[in-house]
Amino acid sequence: MDRPLIVYLHGFCSSPASWKSQLLAEEMARRGLAAQFVCPQLSPVPDEAVAGVSRLIEQAGGAVTLVGSSLGGHYANHLAEKHGLNAVLINPATVDRINLAKFVGDHAHFHTGEPFTFTEAHAAQLKAQVRQPTPERYWLLVETGDEVLDYRQAVDFYAGSRQTVLPGGDHGFTQFPDFVPQIIEYAGL
Repeated sequence: MDRPLIVYLHGFCSSPASWKSQLLAEEMARRGLAAQFVCPQLSPVPDEAVAGVSRLIEQAGGAVTLVGSSLGGHYANHLAEKHGLNAVLINPATVDRINLAKFVGDHAHFHTGEPFTFTEAHAAQLKAQVRQPTPERYWLLVETGDEVLDYRQAVDFYAGSRQTVLPGGDHGFTQFPDFVPQIIEYAGL
């Protein structure tokens, strides 16, 4: 298969059932491109999450564009640098600027309720995955009303990248439906 592929990387506590993943999957299917969209369930263990997506990228037969939301944006940055890919980052976590200690503890997945524990070792894995971005690889999408992450950290970290900074909104990126066609076009589909 030598067709472009979009790999969507969901956020912390999220899943392939996330609103943004579902919208993108539905539009891809509507266009007859369902086979060119993948959203894997990411392990809560950062190194396992990255390894699983790396295998998926290596098995893809064509160009891969990563779309990462929140923590998935961090993973997209790491993987884009590792594999020389382009990425769309939606309200991404800029891990080197976040106090990860506040996330250490017990959590449950939003969609399944499945419990998991985020440990100090997991936080260390995330810190070790931080890669300086190559600006031309990225399209940053942020809303200033993000109540979870400070959008200015991402704007600063991805300086020089294509950036769309929208007023208001929230961490879920309320204006995502408006960008679905543009993301598909960005991926060359």
